Amino acid sequence: MTAATHSSLFPPVPDSADAVLEGLDPEQRAVATALHGPVCVLAGAGTGKTRAITHRIAYGVRAGILQPSSVLAVTFTNRAAGEMRGRLRQLGAQGVQARTFHSAALRQLQFFWPKAIGGSLPRLVDRKIQLVADAAAACRIRLDRGELRDVTAEIEWSKVTRTVPADYPLAALKADREAPRDPAEIAQIYSVYEDLKRDRAVIDFEDVLLLTVGILQDRHDIAEQVRAQYQHFVVDEYQDVSPLQQRLLELWLGERDSLCVVGDASQTIYSFTGATPDHLLDFRTRHPGATVVKLVRDYRSTPQVVHLANGLLAQARGRAADHRLELISQRPAGPEPVYTEYTDEPAEAEGAARRIRELVAAGVPAAEIAVLFRTNAQSETYEQALADAGVPYQLRGAERFFDRPEVRKAGVALRAAARFGGNDALLDDTVDLPSQVRAVLSGEGWTTSPPAGSGAVRERWESLAALVNLAQDVAAARPAATLADFVAELDERAGAQHAPTVQGVTLASLHSAKGLEWDVVFLVGVAEGMMPITYAKTDEQIEEERRLLYVGVTRARERLHVSWSLSRTPGGRPGRRPSHFLDGLRPGSTGTVGRAGGAGGGGVERGFTGGPSAAPRRTQRTPARCRVCGRTLTDAGEMKLMRCDGCPSDMDEGLYERLREWRADQARLSGQPAFCVFTDRTLMAIAESAPDDDRELARIPGVGTRKLNRYGADVLAICAGQEPEGEEVGG
Repeated sequence: MTAATHSSLFPPVPDSADAVLEGLDPEQRAVATALHGPVCVLAGAGTGKTRAITHRIAYGVRAGILQPSSVLAVTFTNRAAGEMRGRLRQLGAQGVQARTFHSAALRQLQFFWPKAIGGSLPRLVDRKIQLVADAAAACRIRLDRGELRDVTAEIEWSKVTRTVPADYPLAALKADREAPRDPAEIAQIYSVYEDLKRDRAVIDFEDVLLLTVGILQDRHDIAEQVRAQYQHFVVDEYQDVSPLQQRLLELWLGERDSLCVVGDASQTIYSFTGATPDHLLDFRTRHPGATVVKLVRDYRSTPQVVHLANGLLAQARGRAADHRLELISQRPAGPEPVYTEYTDEPAEAEGAARRIRELVAAGVPAAEIAVLFRTNAQSETYEQALADAGVPYQLRGAERFFDRPEVRKAGVALRAAARFGGNDALLDDTVDLPSQVRAVLSGEGWTTSPPAGSGAVRERWESLAALVNLAQDVAAARPAATLADFVAELDERAGAQHAPTVQGVTLASLHSAKGLEWDVVFLVGVAEGMMPITYAKTDEQIEEERRLLYVGVTRARERLHVSWSLSRTPGGRPGRRPSHFLDGLRPGSTGTVGRAGGAGGGGVERGFTGGPSAAPRRTQRTPARCRVCGRTLTDAGEMKLMRCDGCPSDMDEGLYERLREWRADQARLSGQPAFCVFTDRTLMAIAESAPDDDRELARIPGVGTRKLNRYGADVLAICAGQEPEGEEVGG
């Protein structure tokens, strides 16, 4: 997994301002040299927008036109801000502030609060959901967990759109929002929530922006002090700016126009949070003299992937679609996207895991593969399928790399070795930086060969292996680098949250995949009801779902797999159909392609191979029902047990314990986590059904052909009360 421009990890620092411009294409160079007046960069996916704007800042700094401390670059995630700081450092432009809107506002709020308000800034609450629950209780309104989450989201939307509690019902109606409760009730909860915050002397995430806006509006002396500090602004992902963020930007700017914005209306996918592309689309109206540069050369994806992406947008409607960019791939031709239809969701997950295992076996790094889905709830099925296939994975949005215990511990060991290495016997035979890092980390659990399977042991090894690989990259870029230099590099990266690559297939929602890219992408669950999602009712909501799919497609560099299933559960009614967004684009489908033409062509005739018959299908299965009460099962864990979690178990406890002991022996012999042999649920299912033969054992979800062939004889022997014959590990 990498961020959105594939480049060398440690390029040499350019030796002059002109050298900063080397390697830029004509449009990127136009961005980099447009240092005066308002500038609007319309940048398609994979066109090197971050490269263009960081080179613009660096060129201005290196040419002496911009003072580093006078530049404020803002974006939307800590990762993106960290990446921007890292690139500026590599270009020799240290000292430029690159932050998220919230972190920039929080710094200013903390600094000016004593002067503007007096006292210390109220405590910032990490999670507001408990406060919302307290507010609902005070209003005598009962909310279940889902409603509590949804009401919290409505309060957040209200605040970023600058909607006060009394105005919420009308504002929600105008915005076509589907309120989770009566709008009057939400307005009441919102009002009490604000009262509770004041009573408890706390502020929330949105208050950081609101309070900063309030101070800058009311205190002209403070506003002028901020404007004296920051005189040049760059805003990345401008299509995602909310009305509140736009107001803050206007207050930072004052009457000046030294502003560069970068965005793509076709990647607007956060309108539910209050983001709107209107500020980007109206930029030339507000700034008639603006320089406008369009980046359409796609350096990320093959022509086959780009053709599909262009074809998706060719069918779009609405204002954002009117400003779509026709991408032109700059890469050699690659394989055609693959479309696959499955009978049910578990079959789809198993099919994806099987193909991923084949790719990894063929030499594709696991870190260069991603599985992207519409909702986080889809993740569990793919986690299980990958674990069953023995493929390591990582969840996007899980614990940050530098916060992992093994990484913190490794950092302590490396820092100690850098300081006292002359007295460390581990380093006696080391000759260069990589060998020193390997020697130190060997004491923390790193080995030359990874442990088999996945799980916590493998994850710890992958973290340490990422540090070893980073040491090799540092040494390749700077042969004279010392262990102390490497520790300094780690400190820089930790501050920027610029993590090295961890080996493992990435599982992520489409929303969280924005700004990232992989060699191979599996877009799963691309069926009506999921893409577009069922609750997308209005034309605007459906078009945003199309843009979300477009973002998913454009994450792929070389290979793209698109799949869907005909039913949710095994044996369910096959009533689903592929997403209508693929009509006219996938094999065997018909539909209006839409507005063709443009610089890159529509790509409708290309982008697929084979036909529906080429998709592997599983035999139809009857619905999974609880063997105790008869209820149809939909939960993956319940389907594995063939009973509801709440129904009584008839498990043979002794058999279950014998199976657990056998599994522990197998895991120890193979050097992999126990769940890679069989999960607890699968063992419970085996102990409850006590199968007599291969056929009965194969019916248990989680066994599968591979595990049946490898472990079937042992399991059946244990179920029959006999000693397993065992097998040689690796067979």
